[in-house]
Amino acid sequence: MDTGFIILIVLVAAVVAFLAGYFFARRGKKEAPIEKRIEEYNFYPFVTNAQGIVEFSQPLFNEAVQYLLAHKNAYASRQLIIIGEQNVVRDKLTSSDLNNYLKLYNKYEGEQLLLENDRFMENYKRIVVLLGKSFRGTGIEILLHNLVNPTKSIVAIENGEVTGRQIGNGTTNLLLDLKTRKAHDQDKLNYQIRIGSRIFKCTTIPIFRQDYGLVGAVCINVDENFIREEVVSKKEKLEAFIENIVKTDMQLNEVIVSPEEYKAAMSGKKHFADNVLLQGSNYAGNKRLMAILFSDIMNYSAMMGKHEANTLDILDVNRKHHEEAVAAHHGTILKEVGDGTLVSFHAASDAVACGIALQKSVQRSGNYQLRIGIHLGEVQIRNNDVFGDGVNIASRIQAAASPGTVAISEVVHDNIRNKIKEPVVLPVPNN
Repeated sequence: MDTGFIILIVLVAAVVAFLAGYFFARRGKKEAPIEKRIEEYNFYPFVTNAQGIVEFSQPLFNEAVQYLLAHKNAYASRQLIIIGEQNVVRDKLTSSDLNNYLKLYNKYEGEQLLLENDRFMENYKRIVVLLGKSFRGTGIEILLHNLVNPTKSIVAIENGEVTGRQIGNGTTNLLLDLKTRKAHDQDKLNYQIRIGSRIFKCTTIPIFRQDYGLVGAVCINVDENFIREEVVSKKEKLEAFIENIVKTDMQLNEVIVSPEEYKAAMSGKKHFADNVLLQGSNYAGNKRLMAILFSDIMNYSAMMGKHEANTLDILDVNRKHHEEAVAAHHGTILKEVGDGTLVSFHAASDAVACGIALQKSVQRSGNYQLRIGIHLGEVQIRNNDVFGDGVNIASRIQAAASPGTVAISEVVHDNIRNKIKEPVVLPVPNN
């Protein structure tokens, strides 16, 4: 028989044998079973009492330790170790129960597990530190709890002078409180804590780690008395507080707003929402009652045709007059439309007083005239613009007003007649 043919037969036989062995090995190989999570066992060491509050169960924890020592489940065992450390079981267990727990702890490398969790928390520490450094001197404390070590849970804190706490301090019932809230599908947001004479507005944000559940929490605490009593007690303190809030270390040239907001900003819009401070959480409801002031430069188009550069200078001066008068009378410039300016106020009396102040300022300039109309009505905010009868009527009143006057609607007159001693159309004296 030819030698080459014999070699070919041997190679084919070897390949067939290899494939057959691989096939039967695959058939005989069983997939590793998915290990049960600790909460799937009857001995999951947390129970809910009659009041719906989650409590740690030491007897169930001991049962879990004994079972997992006898039945291998690395997944559930490591979860149980986290739970044990969270609930400080080393200080609670009897000698024999503690020895069993330490066997499980060592068997599944508990020390390494805790180091892994510390590394997991490092990024959260950085977030807390950087956020806290942005709000120095504001009465806003931000901290990070590592709930795997509740006796020394605070691992990062900024502005700790607010509560006097520091790194290494522990927590009391935060872990069980957050577990209770999770069981009831609740968040721990915007709650108040009173301690003697002190009041805090607080927010707690739980941190969950895949496979191990709740392992930490970021807490933000605002000193309410400091804000209400100290900050607003004097104008200079309020100004210092605002400076601390808006303090920056550098200035960058980046566009962080939407294209629509960019366009509005370049047209003069100064902030994200009108009246948000007074409207509170309802400001986004769009519809609201406002006093609307609409002003317009007299003969603006003709002025532009005669001398464009001078008219543009007048436009800048007019904008400055509006900014000063509106700020002094608690209004908000909604938008500018060419030479027209749309302004909102909470009070009709503020709108009228602002109109009078505007006309006085413009008359002192002496090189142009304004027409001003004011109406009190409902407007709607949509897509960064304002609509509604309140705007339309104010615009029509402005168009009918005489130069140098402030014309108001009947509803505005009814609203201010006991506050401002002026007729419906308000000619402004030259003084």
